[in-house]
Amino acid sequence: NNTTMSRQIVQPVNQVRLTNVAVVRLSRGGHRFEVACYRNKIVNYRQGTETDLSEVLQTERIFTNVSKGQFANSKTLKKCFDTSNEEEVCRFILANGDVQVSDQERAAQLESTAREVASMVSEKCVHPISRRPYTMPQIRDGMKAAGFMVHPTRNIKQ
Repeated sequence: NNTTMSRQIVQPVNQVRLTNVAVVRLSRGGHRFEVACYRNKIVNYRQGTETDLSEVLQTERIFTNVSKGQFANSKTLKKCFDTSNEEEVCRFILANGDVQVSDQERAAQLESTAREVASMVSEKCVHPISRRPYTMPQIRDGMKAAGFMVHPTRNIKQ
């Protein structure tokens, strides 16, 4: 008689978990349409190096909300895009929609930009008394102390 029975976690079978997902969002006719794509493939698709939709999209369906798994119905698609052909609509959304960036990616981007700015400063500046270049940690501390913020849309030299 085993009283500490190991319980298995029951997960819904019909629910598809999308990982490494980038969401491309487009609002049209008062409705929100989203497609779930592979993050690195969107850039390739927009540059024209990737044309195969099945390589770019995680699933060839159009969502009203990817994270909740809500699909857009064909009546709404017909009303907003004049077609219920999901492939055509997917291509339109990929071409004209906005790619949603996750918090972690944004943080990583800001961190690497700040590091580049600090390395640029360390190359150009020397300590006035010792005539030695400032180290990266010294510059990073100075940037923090001065309340320096990296602007997400500007390039590094600005």
